[in-house]
Amino acid sequence: MNRTIMLPASVDEAVEALAVTPGAVPVAGATDLMEAVNAGRLRPAALVGLGRITELRGWRYEDGGTAVLGAGLTHARMDRPDFAALIPALADAARTAGPPQVRNVGTLGGNIATAASAGDTLPVLTVLEATATLAGAGGTREVPISHLLTGLDPLRPGELLTWVRVPLLHAPQVFLKATNRSGPARAAASVALVLDPARRAVRCAVGAVAPVPLRPLEAEAWVAGCIDWDARGAEGVVPIDPAAAAAFGEYVAAACIPDGALVAGPEGAGAVAVRLRRTVSVLARRALGRALK
Repeated sequence: MNRTIMLPASVDEAVEALAVTPGAVPVAGATDLMEAVNAGRLRPAALVGLGRITELRGWRYEDGGTAVLGAGLTHARMDRPDFAALIPALADAARTAGPPQVRNVGTLGGNIATAASAGDTLPVLTVLEATATLAGAGGTREVPISHLLTGLDPLRPGELLTWVRVPLLHAPQVFLKATNRSGPARAAASVALVLDPARRAVRCAVGAVAPVPLRPLEAEAWVAGCIDWDARGAEGVVPIDPAAAAAFGEYVAAACIPDGALVAGPEGAGAVAVRLRRTVSVLARRALGRALK
């Protein structure tokens, strides 16, 4: 089937192309799109290529302590030292997103728009409470990434994801991921965790175990109360009782994988859920420990 391919040179041109061609699909790295096309899940009538829009491939600071990331920012670019010093958890997620050929072309915007459950950047963006700028024929609007992923405020027909705004905490943040094999692979479970000393808060998001990243809010509030935010040990470590850290892992895992999942479903599903809960517990405990160092 012949498809129309449009190659706009600016955001305005891309928005116009989407407006005049209903059903057109924006494409940047195409790592997720080609998988969907090859599997027969997607048959776009037209493609709007974003590769010529250079403004979407970089990032910048913004007044108020925010980083503005272009939707065309590649995983490989986010893994560079200057970016890693800015948002280390997002750099860690980008580093594990796949083999080099995927990281070199796969983009932040594509990860968000595809919204695959195992998308590595999604728990990090959720826990950092990032927002997305969506551009359409009627103008632009800001939407929390969490609302975009859950469908509470989804992309509308003809809209283009252009920028991602990430508040800069300048505080510890961690991303950890478990896979079912060695080397770059899809996450079986992932955990993003940040400390917010100004609010004396802990924020945590668990990825890959549900269709969208999960925030165990009760576990966050509980463990924040276990941390002595004013005290630091001889090595600069914020003290926390090891038993509390272990309990936090269990709390997070139980919130994300309820007891019913451990026994329900087809034969073997309960055992898989038990292993997955154990994995999430370990990841959450380790993430907290690394953040507090």
